[in-house]
Amino acid sequence: MKVRKPVLLLLVVTVLAPIVLYTDKLGSFRYTSSSENEFVEDLPTFTLGGEIRPLNALPQESSTRLKEPLGIVYSDNSSQSFPNSDGSNAESSHKTRQLTEDSEKQTTVSTTSSSGESRSVDDNPIRQVTESTQGKESSTEQSEKKEEAKLGVSEHTSKNAFPKGEMEHEQQSAQTSGKVTTTEPIKEKQTLPTVMPDARVRHLKDQLIRGKVYLSLAATRNNPHFIRELRLRMKEVQRALGEATKDSELPRNAYEKLKAMEQTLIKGKQIQDDCAAVVKKLRAILHSTEEQLRVHKKQTLFLTQLTAKTLPKGLHCLPLRLSNEYFSLNSSNQQFPNQDKLEDPRLYHYALFSDNILAAAVVVNSTVSNAKVPSNHVFHIVTDRLNYAAMRMWFLTNPPGNATIQVQSVEEFTWLNSSYSPVLKQLGSASMINYYFKSRRADSDSNMKFRNPKYLSIMNHLRFYLPEIFPKLSKVLFLDDDIVVQKDLSGLWSLDLKGKVIGAVETCGESFHRYDRYLNFSNPLISKNFDPRACGWAYGMNVFDLEEWKRQNITEVYHSWQNLNHDRQLWKLGTLPPGLITFWKRVFPLDRSWHVLGLGYNPNVNQKDIERAAVIHYNGNLKPWLEIGIAKFRGYWAKYVDSDQVYLRECNILDSI
Repeated sequence: MKVRKPVLLLLVVTVLAPIVLYTDKLGSFRYTSSSENEFVEDLPTFTLGGEIRPLNALPQESSTRLKEPLGIVYSDNSSQSFPNSDGSNAESSHKTRQLTEDSEKQTTVSTTSSSGESRSVDDNPIRQVTESTQGKESSTEQSEKKEEAKLGVSEHTSKNAFPKGEMEHEQQSAQTSGKVTTTEPIKEKQTLPTVMPDARVRHLKDQLIRGKVYLSLAATRNNPHFIRELRLRMKEVQRALGEATKDSELPRNAYEKLKAMEQTLIKGKQIQDDCAAVVKKLRAILHSTEEQLRVHKKQTLFLTQLTAKTLPKGLHCLPLRLSNEYFSLNSSNQQFPNQDKLEDPRLYHYALFSDNILAAAVVVNSTVSNAKVPSNHVFHIVTDRLNYAAMRMWFLTNPPGNATIQVQSVEEFTWLNSSYSPVLKQLGSASMINYYFKSRRADSDSNMKFRNPKYLSIMNHLRFYLPEIFPKLSKVLFLDDDIVVQKDLSGLWSLDLKGKVIGAVETCGESFHRYDRYLNFSNPLISKNFDPRACGWAYGMNVFDLEEWKRQNITEVYHSWQNLNHDRQLWKLGTLPPGLITFWKRVFPLDRSWHVLGLGYNPNVNQKDIERAAVIHYNGNLKPWLEIGIAKFRGYWAKYVDSDQVYLRECNILDSI
């Protein structure tokens, strides 16, 4: 009998409807390949009016079978119906990806089938998601390892930068979070602390400290086998560590030595389990280390002071060569030109007192190089008898352009003697000689700089006798030999000091540059006459009004205070403390841009301040002509050294600059 199409349709719907209702979770039904083919063959489509249409009651697939992507999980309560599909691969793939993204956001997934029985391990979709996530995680770790390799951090360093327990905990956390979402492990990796470039070096040093502790404990000392092994490991670690300060400087076998040492230290921990003894020993080591640090600091201070007072070999060679050349000249060739300008008060006069030929040459060269009218500048250089011929020879062979030079010896000032100058009398006293030559221990004075023998030289005190040295001049600009001039200084002579004797840059920006730093305010003579919080100022670049000096009788003020300080109870040696006293309330403050200090002791001097400064001052022990000078500041000084000068090449001075 021929069955009509409506009847067939009714039969199909009647038979299949209960099945559809019974299996309402077909959206999550993951069938095998055999069941899938059987199901599709039974009911792929139905025919109505000669047209083949898909059955909307079930999810349809195209005639070409689509492979289900790994990691798809269907929720148990999914009752989503799909829109009409033409069976195209593109639309089916889009729907599949959408299901995948939705399913990955769920934190709990049912693993039971429609019959309520558990699925097999191989069929478990959660396992598939986990495996997929771990695969992505491993690729992420590989990319991170590549990044670490670029940064110079080895795999072993990354693993050993943290304790073993913490590493295992992190790995377990990463795996657990990987089961929930694939983005969480990446975030967790990004929050890990950055491994320091010297992490392994520090670890090795820590191992040496722990090894020293075990060597000194009673429990481990009684185990000779362990002691031999520990000493061997410590020697290996010390050889591997060497002078390295970064992990990149360590040898290739450093990690092997680190692991071997760690195993030995674990044995020591098992032998010695008394934490109190270990803590006590560590405290003793800490105390000993602090004491050693204090001693080393004191030695460093002493050696730095010694280096600052020592004349380098090249600077010793230079005056010898120049003196030999000077005495071979005719008397007519030993004279400087333009000597008629030396007493002209309309010109710009500089006072420079130095026994360092190279330093004096830089001061003169830098001043002339930056002067607008070099012919208006006159330099009065005073040196000692030992360097007099060499100083003259240098400027005879290296004249400063159109500027005028005068070189004198301090011995020419016959009026400057112990009967006139109290400081000369003190320098020749028995107590002063005993202070310098019989008490030479480094710990005899808390401040080593006051023991510098330069204070024995009268040249250091010539600045207090400017009117006597230049009786016909009205203004003089005093310059130290450790300065560099970067701008024209002629404007200082037209400066109105407003009745003050000296123009100077104040240095009270920091607390230790005030009066109480230099003077003994426990003495009533000091406390009654001066303010401990008064602002100090700097020698090195100072303009002096010699007319006002004479009017206020400043030299006599200086002498009276020097007589009061015969036993060095008011201040220590030096020229700044008596200068602060002598010119008390007689200082005109200059703008800070005229004079920037600190290039001889402070590596953090502001770069912009240096570039804007008219004069930069290398005050301190780290002079630019010494090897201990601050390297980044040496260029400002070195560019005014004549590199073509034959004497500098012969004495190998240029090699050290």
